[in-house]
Amino acid sequence: MPKIIQQHPSTESEPLHAPVHTLTATDKERYNQLQQQLVQQFKTTFPDKLAPRTVVVIPSLTLDHAILSKVKGHVFYEERLLCLLMLLRMPRTKIIYVTSVPIDPAIIDYYLHLLPGITGYHARQRLTLLSCFDASSVPLTEKILQRPRLIERIKQQIDPHSPAHITCFNVTAYEQSLALQLQIPLYGCDPDLNYLGTKSAARKLFKSLNVLTPEGFEDVKNKEQVIDCLTLLKQQNPSLRKAVVKMNDGFSGEGNAVFSYEAAPADATLRSWISEHLAGNLKIVAAKLTADVFFKKFEEMEGVVEAFIEADTITSPSVQCLVDPLGKVSVLSTHDQMLGGEDNQIFLGATFPAHKDYAVDIGRMGAVIAEGLKEKGVLGRFAVDFMTAKVGNSFKHYAIEINLRKGGTTHPYLMLQFLTEGDYDPEKGEYFMPDGKKRYYFATDNLQRDCYKGLTPHDLIDIAMLNGLHYSNALEEGVMFHLISALSQFGKTGLVAIGSTPERAVEYYKKVVAVLNDECE
Repeated sequence: MPKIIQQHPSTESEPLHAPVHTLTATDKERYNQLQQQLVQQFKTTFPDKLAPRTVVVIPSLTLDHAILSKVKGHVFYEERLLCLLMLLRMPRTKIIYVTSVPIDPAIIDYYLHLLPGITGYHARQRLTLLSCFDASSVPLTEKILQRPRLIERIKQQIDPHSPAHITCFNVTAYEQSLALQLQIPLYGCDPDLNYLGTKSAARKLFKSLNVLTPEGFEDVKNKEQVIDCLTLLKQQNPSLRKAVVKMNDGFSGEGNAVFSYEAAPADATLRSWISEHLAGNLKIVAAKLTADVFFKKFEEMEGVVEAFIEADTITSPSVQCLVDPLGKVSVLSTHDQMLGGEDNQIFLGATFPAHKDYAVDIGRMGAVIAEGLKEKGVLGRFAVDFMTAKVGNSFKHYAIEINLRKGGTTHPYLMLQFLTEGDYDPEKGEYFMPDGKKRYYFATDNLQRDCYKGLTPHDLIDIAMLNGLHYSNALEEGVMFHLISALSQFGKTGLVAIGSTPERAVEYYKKVVAVLNDECE
C-alpha cells in the first residue's frame, strides 16, 4: 500500500494562525532563483519518461475562505488531481500527494489499476500520501504551513538526488512559501500576476487584444458604483433585460449575481429605481449569501458589471492553454461547458471537444489571449471562458474571464491524455490517439442526488464493477469517477465518460445515472 504518514488532528475548534499573505523582498528573490530550476527540468526531465523525478501534488483550492465555504464538499475537490497518479506510469517518478483529510485506499487502488505497463506494487512504492486531518474551510496550503512537522515529512520523502517540483490548483503567496520551505520550484503562475485572472484585468486584456467581450465596466469598487454601472448599461442599451455583477476573484460562479431590469422605468428615475430595487432584483448565485454580505465581499474584492448575453442559442465554451517554462504557447483543449444554478452561472461539467462549428475559432482566440498573457510573464495552465451566441447561421464569441489556475476542465482532459496518450489538434478541433482514432468525453463534477448520500467509496466502486461502469483499456473508452469521497456525505460525485463518438460518451454518462438511480430505489 502507499505510505500513509499520519499526523494527529488539531483539537482546536478555530483555525490555527494563518501565515502572512506576502513574501519579503529577500524571500521573493530566493523564490525567483528557485523557479529557474524549472527551465532546465523542462529541457531534460519532462521529455524523458525514464528520468527520475519527484512531483509534490498540493491540490489546494487557495481561495477566499467565505467563497470556498459555500462550495459543497470543497475539501473533496482536492481529489480531482488524483488523475496525476497516472504519472506513476513513468517507472522512476515519485509522487507525494497531500490532502486535508485522508483518502480511502480503495480510491487509490481504483486509479492505480489503470496504469499501463506498471504493476500496482511498483507504483505504490513510489507514492506517498500525507494528510492534515483537517476538514475545515481553510485552504489546504494554509493548513500545511500551520504544521511544520508535516512539512518536514514532505521533505523527507523528496529524493535529494533528482529534480522535483510542486504542482497545485492555483498559486498564491502560501504556495510560494511552501516552495521555499521545501526548496523546490513550483510549476504555476507567479501570484504577482494573479490580478490578470481577475474579472477586471481580463476585460482590459481582451479589449487590448481586440477580442470581443460583453459591454460593461471594470474596476467597480462598491455598491454605489454598481448602481451607477447598472444605470449606464440600461441607458446605453434600453432593450437590456439583465446584467451580471461579478466579484473580481469569484470562483465557479460563486461570486456572481444577476440583476433583472424587469419593470425598470425608461426615464430620469432609472438610477433611483435601481437603487431601491437592487436587493430584490439581484439574484445571488452563492447559496445563503445575503445582499449585504455580497456587497461587503464585493467591496473587498471589487469587480465588474456587464451585460447579460442573451440569444436564441447560447453556449459556454472554454479554451485551455499552456505557457511552458521555455515560453512555448499551446492550446491544450476546447470544451463546451455545462452551466447551472441561477441564470446558468455555476460550472457543472463539460463536453470535449467544443462544438465542431466553432472549436477551431475559439481555439485561435484562446491562442491570441495566451500570447498576450505570455508577454506579461504568465506560466502554466489556464483557461479562457467564452459566451457564444448563435445569430442566424453565424456565431459571436464573447470572452468572459481568465482562470489562471487548473480548473474544472483540467482533470478530465489530463485523465483522457494519461489513459489514451493522445493529443488535441487545435487546427482540426479534434482529439486523436496515436493510431489516429478520435475520442470524446462528457465530464461533470456535479452528479448529485440526495438519495446517493450514504454510498461509500467501496459501494460506488462495487456498483461500477458489477455494472460495467469502468474504463476499459481494451476498448479505450468507459467511465472514470472522481470526487468519490464526496458521495457519502453530499450525494455528489464526478466522472469522465470517454467514448469513440460524442453520443457514446453521453450514453456512458446516462448509464451511470440510471444505475445509481436504480441503486437508490
